[in-house]
Amino acid sequence: MQSNDSAPTSTLRLVVAWSIAGIPLLGGVAQTLVNAMKLFQ
Repeated sequence: MQSNDSAPTSTLRLVVAWSIAGIPLLGGVAQTLVNAMKLFQ
């Protein structure tokens, strides 16, 4: 079993990992939406 002491560390690592992956992902989604709006004007 996993002890409760490692839970905050796991949560922190999860948040950091999603931040590293999520920031470029959001940038890509925003750029895609901007380019898609150009098609519909």
